Amino acid sequence: MNRRTFLTASSAALVLPTMPWAHEGSHPFTRTEAEWRQLLTDAEYDVMRDMGTEKAHSSQLNPLYEAGTYHCKGCDQALYPSDTKFKSGTGWPSFWAPLDNAVGTKPDRGFFTTRTEVHCTNCGSHLGHVFEDGPKPTGLRHCLNGIALVFRPEGSGQPVVG
Repeated sequence: MNRRTFLTASSAALVLPTMPWAHEGSHPFTRTEAEWRQLLTDAEYDVMRDMGTEKAHSSQLNPLYEAGTYHCKGCDQALYPSDTKFKSGTGWPSFWAPLDNAVGTKPDRGFFTTRTEVHCTNCGSHLGHVFEDGPKPTGLRHCLNGIALVFRPEGSGQPVVG
C-alpha cells in the first residue's frame, strides 16, 4: 500500500461514519443511496445527504411568513411551525424552535470549528445548523437550508418547495 492509498483510506474511515447516508437504517424512514439520488436533484442531495449548504438568499422560503408548517423534503415529516420563523438577516430560513421530536442535533466538526448540525429525526436528512444567537424565548437560531424543506400552508393552499 502506498502513502496516497493509505491517506485516502484513512480519510474515508474518519469521514464516512459522520455522513448521514452512512447510517442507513438508523432512522425510522430509510431509502438506499440510489433511491435518494433518484428522488433528489443534485443540489438537494448535496445538502440533505452530504451536509452541503445552499447559496444564501436562494430559497423562495426566505420571505415566506404565512401560517403553516415546514416539512422535510426527504420524508414529509412536519418539522417547524411557521409561528417560530423569524427574520434573521442571514439569507436562510431561520426558526427559534422545532416541533417536538422532529429534529435531532449532533456535533458537526469541520475545519477548525465545531457547529451543531440539525437533521430530520425520521429520515436523517441534513437540514442546517443551530446557533445560540436567536430570539427569545429559546435564544436559538435554527438556520436551515430551504432546499431541504417544503412549506405546507394552513388550509388548502399549495405547498411551496424551498
